[in-house]
Amino acid sequence: MDALRQGRKVVFFGNGGSAADAQHISAELVGKFKKVRAPLRALALTTNTSIITAIANDISFDEIFSRQVSANLEKGDVAVGISTSGRSKNVILGVKEAARIGAKTIALTGGDGGPLAPLCDHTVIVPSSDTQRIQECHIMIGHVVCELIDDAVDDPAGEK
Repeated sequence: MDALRQGRKVVFFGNGGSAADAQHISAELVGKFKKVRAPLRALALTTNTSIITAIANDISFDEIFSRQVSANLEKGDVAVGISTSGRSKNVILGVKEAARIGAKTIALTGGDGGPLAPLCDHTVIVPSSDTQRIQECHIMIGHVVCELIDDAVDDPAGEK
């Protein structure tokens, strides 16, 4: 929340259902969640098919997020990698690049967190191996965080 208060940006990324979650959560921040407020700087790295397919075709699918992170993040921004298993190589590389830049890193994952979890500054692990249940929890967690952000933005001094 501090990063958003300071005008920093948050990027979200993941594959499949996690890509949909990345888009959903970033839309809540740019648009609105429960209340109309100023748009917040959030972006899903899963939405530009030209960038994704060019990087995947010309370089490597493993780098579709790390190259976008390199192009879009600065020190103090936040990267949220979403992977139900914590084993998606492109998500891992995206988080590693964010850390190299000096961005805060957050993982939403499941199971044991996989190799992704220990790479991040903050990790939320859904203790399940059922992909559908993990994804349901991830979007619920995203909604809870969006509500907390709405409240924090309403109270810019953080006095609530």
